Amino acid sequence: MKPKLYILFFLLFSTVLFSCKNAQKLYNSGDYDQAVQVAAKKLQKKPNDTKTMYVIQDAYRYAVDDHESKIRNLSSSSNELRAEKIYSEYLQLQSLYETIRRTPAVFDIVRPTDYSSFVTTYRDEASNVRVERGLGLMEGNDKASFREAYYEFQKALALKPGDLSIKQKMDDAYAYAVTNVVILPLTRVGLQYGSYNFDYQNFNYDLVRYLGNNNRSNFTRYYAESQPGYRDIRADNFVELRFSDVNIGRYSDSRETREVSKEVVTKEIVVAKDSVRKEYSTVKAKVTITTRVIRANAVLQATARDQSNRRLWSDTYRGDYNWVYSFATYTGDERALSEEDKMLLNQKEQWPPSNDEIIRIIMDDIRRQTECGISEYYNRIQW
Repeated sequence: MKPKLYILFFLLFSTVLFSCKNAQKLYNSGDYDQAVQVAAKKLQKKPNDTKTMYVIQDAYRYAVDDHESKIRNLSSSSNELRAEKIYSEYLQLQSLYETIRRTPAVFDIVRPTDYSSFVTTYRDEASNVRVERGLGLMEGNDKASFREAYYEFQKALALKPGDLSIKQKMDDAYAYAVTNVVILPLTRVGLQYGSYNFDYQNFNYDLVRYLGNNNRSNFTRYYAESQPGYRDIRADNFVELRFSDVNIGRYSDSRETREVSKEVVTKEIVVAKDSVRKEYSTVKAKVTITTRVIRANAVLQATARDQSNRRLWSDTYRGDYNWVYSFATYTGDERALSEEDKMLLNQKEQWPPSNDEIIRIIMDDIRRQTECGISEYYNRIQW
């Protein structure tokens, strides 16, 4: 038991010694704020530690001198955001006050100053400065100015969380700063497959949903004309989608016939007890390979325009579908067939997918291309 007690005592002593030296080291290096924090934690556990008490008294005094000196310099500066920097200094001073206040024995000796009124005063002033900067920027009456104003109001709100008037100003700035992009319903050129069952409205829905989920710009929003509330927004850009209906050709078969042959054992004659003579003959067959092919394609053109119908960007996306299937038949002697021939012969005759399925595959491909194209265009714009 005694060795364990010695080890426990040694670890405890080492921890105390390290804490004291750590606070002293921070103080000696001029990191007075951190020295106060470390010493305060030590004194919460051991309030009668005289050396640490001296450290916290001196560290607090020097910390206050440092912060107040910075505050005096900031007060005399012409920096428009000086109130924000002064607020930061008072916030640190108040943090030291709160740290010491949590240890009554230390509080009574150090007697720290409560800076809470200064914190409130300069927080409000700093927030007001941001608001005034934001209002001034909004007078620029262009999207770039409204975006900068939005960020100013955002910083003002961070200083005064919950302030409804600032929140309203931030929302107003955003409403003017944002570019609302309306994805127009897909229009179709050519109606040769108009009767097939593809949900073109769902195409638009999936496209708008993708753009919204992969939007890297804070100031771009996507809408569909069918979306609830669309009429209440200010439309800035319109994306037209012109689609050439899927061109599905008829399937075609091409046939290739080839002759195959192989020497096989046709007879075995026993000439002695341990000797057999084999007789060979050549067998032949004709293999006919049928390759069935159907090809389809479609083209979609996406064009972005502004409110004045000026073209901003355009791109074309093509979807291709190629279905190829081979199967075979033969005549003649099956023994002439190779393993490869037999595998091909095992392929059952198949017919191409339905036109509805072909249209779905092509449209899914085109939609993915369109999603990426529109998304890349608006994401690379530096709003």
